[in-house]
Amino acid sequence: MAPHITPRPGRERKLRGPIMVRSEQDQQATTYDQRLLESIGHADHDWKHADPWRVMRIQSEFVAGFDALSELPKAVTVFGSARLGEGTEEYEQARQVGKALTEAGYAVITGGGPGLMEGPNRGAHEADGVSVGLGIELPFEQGLNDWVDLGLNFRYFFARKTMFLKYSQAFISLPGGFGTMDEVFEVLCMVQTGKVTNFPIVLMGTDFWSGLVDWMRNQQLARGLISPGDDELFIVTDSVDDAVQHIVDAHKVMTDGRLREQRGEQQNR
Repeated sequence: MAPHITPRPGRERKLRGPIMVRSEQDQQATTYDQRLLESIGHADHDWKHADPWRVMRIQSEFVAGFDALSELPKAVTVFGSARLGEGTEEYEQARQVGKALTEAGYAVITGGGPGLMEGPNRGAHEADGVSVGLGIELPFEQGLNDWVDLGLNFRYFFARKTMFLKYSQAFISLPGGFGTMDEVFEVLCMVQTGKVTNFPIVLMGTDFWSGLVDWMRNQQLARGLISPGDDELFIVTDSVDDAVQHIVDAHKVMTDGRLREQRGEQQNR
């Protein structure tokens, strides 16, 4: 007698900000971010989408993020493309990054999606580490990958970016597209301006990043658009071991309060 198999529901689950729904609709017409920023042409005077209500919704995202992540140990955020999935060299490297960070005592935070976000989450999960995913609502459904142990999904990019910055003490970026570039330069700007202090940044993949680094030095630095030393706020490497060691070494002299507390606890043992 054949075993009874319960059929799966015919409609896939979708994420609408932090809310999960089951729907046959593949895409939504607009996102919360888009409706907030494109007031002309997408004006919606329904009370749920009026700006005063949006302020409350934005506040709720910060409250939920602060509440969920407040007890997170020292952590490293890993950025990277959603489009380079399992079977690529970059994915396997991302997986090794997650594993190595866990073994060095760090929680791993990613954007929670597939590809080079999934890889670090998977490596951290497989090494019994803390695997965190901070997702974002997009017009095309993405969702949180299966290797996220603690996940939040955001409506607004700026709320999500705040969580990356507030709860990380270092950043690693693998290859990626516009979204990854946005995240990398956001972090560089915050470190350059002293909004976050001495946080190490690693760009992994010399072939991918070398052209951008050359441009920064030949154009931005040479023309005085950035200051001497700004091109040394990061390292570029192909080595997972070197990437993690760079972060560990930098944290020996960092000023972040959580790192000081954890160093003190280790010394008292």
